[in-house]
Amino acid sequence: MSTASQDKRVAAFREYVKKMVSYGQALAILNWDLRTKAPRKGVEARSELLGVLSGEHFKLSTSDQMAEYLQALQEPDTFAALDPITQKTVLECKKEYERSKKIPPDRFQAFVVLAAQAGSVWEEAKAHNDFASYRPYLEKIVQFQLEFIEYWGYKDNKYDTLLDMYEPGMTVAQLDPMFATIRDKSVNLLDRIMASPHKRDTSFLTQNYDVAAQEAFSRYVIERVGYDFKAGRMDVSVHPFCTTFAPTDVRITTRFNPNDFQTALFGCIHETGHAIYEQNISMDLFGTPLCDGTSMGIHESQSRFWENMVGRSLPFWNHFYTDVVKAFPTQLEGISIDQFYYGINEVTPSLIRIEADELTYNLHIMIRYEIEKALIDQKIEVGDLPRIWNEKMKEYLGIVPDTDANGVLQDVHWSDGSFGYFPTYSLGNVYAAQIANVLKKELSDYEALISAGEFTPIREWLKARIYQYGKMKSPNELLHDITGELGNASYLVDYLEKKFSAIYHL
Repeated sequence: MSTASQDKRVAAFREYVKKMVSYGQALAILNWDLRTKAPRKGVEARSELLGVLSGEHFKLSTSDQMAEYLQALQEPDTFAALDPITQKTVLECKKEYERSKKIPPDRFQAFVVLAAQAGSVWEEAKAHNDFASYRPYLEKIVQFQLEFIEYWGYKDNKYDTLLDMYEPGMTVAQLDPMFATIRDKSVNLLDRIMASPHKRDTSFLTQNYDVAAQEAFSRYVIERVGYDFKAGRMDVSVHPFCTTFAPTDVRITTRFNPNDFQTALFGCIHETGHAIYEQNISMDLFGTPLCDGTSMGIHESQSRFWENMVGRSLPFWNHFYTDVVKAFPTQLEGISIDQFYYGINEVTPSLIRIEADELTYNLHIMIRYEIEKALIDQKIEVGDLPRIWNEKMKEYLGIVPDTDANGVLQDVHWSDGSFGYFPTYSLGNVYAAQIANVLKKELSDYEALISAGEFTPIREWLKARIYQYGKMKSPNELLHDITGELGNASYLVDYLEKKFSAIYHL
């Protein structure tokens, strides 16, 4: 093929891919609106629209035209002559093509419609503590997962196929021992903390905190941390999330609890961690499937890093404590920064995952991971979930949910078929500790920077090492390039041991 012909084919391929990405952006906007602004009566029509557009996107990704592009551009000599972005785009499109081509288009569209409906049914079920109304939708979602796995195939474990969607290359064989270490060390540390006599009154955090004041303070903090409101916005939703249309338009949502200071603020910092990642992906990748985080584990490492390792650190509040007292003078009257730091890091087994403390959070993930594996292995049924959920909560955390709304119904993820997603939350904690270990060595004034409210050097380090690459590097490549090793839970358990031993004088 002549150089001119090859250039023409590459340009056509890039335009074709850009069209696919545009469909994805439109779907993201419609989903964002569905979860934030859409009227209840519009859900059914919106679900149908999402199904139609998803079907069109699906057809583009599996078309004969895509097959022709992939075949031609993967010819060894042709592929070698491509620029790195186009090479990686070809590989990403090939992966999606091979995965999606195995699913009949009508089955995929039926699943998208079901997932949109299930999300709205979940909201109602949670609000009314009505698992029975949600159960038939979840049963269908699980059946779709099993059906899709059969189309995709698997090697050692069916659940590996789902894990790979969110954390490429991750397997149950790798996760089980890693999670066992985290679970055992966390339970041991939790037991020692519960036995510690060094407990303090933290009721100041659960007084009435005006919602408008919470919103203003949250906006102030996350803008200082680095969220660019000129390239995003913050809204309210039942379940906080971050969604990206482009690095120049990355939106977050939160929820406010007038009787809990921490819910909105740390939820906002968490979603800001996701958003800072997306806002700093190179614009060279825009219009390609590479303009996205490389994996959910790496993505979660950033939200957990900013929320916990920065946002719940003493240096962070050395800087912001005067501001928070000014924002809430009555609620924090007479409260020292030491008391405040203890309060926001108090370890108490709780019912709600997104409100869990930094230590027990991983135990919430273990419960979901074990339930998901059992569902996919068909060892349990959806109807058993409320009972099994409560049993595992009792075993790991020593508490039992008072309602299904505070138990099995608390998360939205299963509604859209996101099985294999939950483990990435704990993987995010593992990766965050590994990455932070290197960051602190390379930025020797790390804590001084945070105390001074100087977050730009930290963001720039992360941008240079992680953010800018989008999906150009795999999660394993990123981790190895930064830390010299792959996922290693020892950094996380050491970090937790050091932090909470100091707080509780263990």
